[in-house]
Amino acid sequence: MCPSGFSLSSTAEEVTQGIDGTGLTAIVTGTTNGIGTETARVLALRGVHVIMGVRNMVAAKDVKEAILKETPKAKVDVMELDLSSMASVRKFVSEFNSSGLPLNILINNAGICATPFTLSRDNIELQFATNHLGHFLLTNLLLDTMKKTERESKKEGRIINVSSEGHLYSYPEGILFDKINDESSYQKWRAYGQSKLANILHANELARCLEEDGVNITANSLHPGAIITNIVKTDYDASLLDAIGKIVIKSVGQGAATTCYVALHPQVKGISGEYFSDNDMAKPSSQGTDTDLAKKLWDFSMKLIE
Repeated sequence: MCPSGFSLSSTAEEVTQGIDGTGLTAIVTGTTNGIGTETARVLALRGVHVIMGVRNMVAAKDVKEAILKETPKAKVDVMELDLSSMASVRKFVSEFNSSGLPLNILINNAGICATPFTLSRDNIELQFATNHLGHFLLTNLLLDTMKKTERESKKEGRIINVSSEGHLYSYPEGILFDKINDESSYQKWRAYGQSKLANILHANELARCLEEDGVNITANSLHPGAIITNIVKTDYDASLLDAIGKIVIKSVGQGAATTCYVALHPQVKGISGEYFSDNDMAKPSSQGTDTDLAKKLWDFSMKLIE
C-alpha cells in the first residue's frame, strides 16, 4: 500500500470513489481504446464534462455511446484531433475555444509505440511528433483558456502527461536533438523511450513556468503501468518486456487509475512537476529530472512549432 492509501492494483473507479467532478471540464486525447477509453469513462462517471480528442471519429462515437449507456447523464463530446499534425492540433484548439467551454483538466494521453521510421506530415519523426510535439503544441495553445478558467472558477487546473517507464530506455543522450529525424540513428524502442522522456521533461518545465507565473495550474507526468492495449499489439516485442524484468500486467481499469488519481484526487492538490506511478509519487530516471535538458527540449520544441 502506498502513502496515498492506494496500490498498483487499485482501479480508476476505486481511486476516484466519492469524488464529485461536476462542473469540471477535461480534454482527454486518445480515448478510442485502452486506458484512454477507461479514463474518459471514469471521469464522465464522476460528473466531469469530457471532451475526447481523437483521430478515429467512428470508434470515438462508439465509446461515447457506451459511456452514455452506462451513465445516461454523462457529458461527453467528441472532437477530431490528429496529434501528428500541427494543422490538426491548431484546428482542434480553434474549434474548442470557439465553443466557449472552460477547461480545468488536460490529459495528454494519446500515443503510438515503436513504429517503423516514418516522418509526420510536418516532416518530424512520427513518435516524437505524436507523443511529444503534438501534445506540447496542444498544451501551449490551450494554456490561456486554462488560465482563464482557473481565474474565474478559483479551481486548480491540472495538466497530465501520460508518459511511461519506457522513458528509462531512451537513447543514452536522452533526446537526439541533432538527429531527431535521422533514419540511420533510429531505433524504434529507443525512439519511443525518447518521446516518453520528453513527456516528463515537458511537464517539469511547464510546472516551473506556471509556478513562476503564479498560476494555480499544476503539471505532472506519470507511468500508467504495463498494459497490453492496442498501442503495443501492433508490434509486441517480448524481448523489451524481458529487458525490463518482471512486469505486473495491469487491467485497463488499473492502468487508468494513476491518470484519474492525478486528475481528480484532492491528495494531489498543489503538487506540480512530479512523476507518478501506481497512484503515488515516484522517481523517474536522472534524465527525467534534468532541468537543463528540460529547458533545452522546451526551446527546441518551441522552434519546431513556430
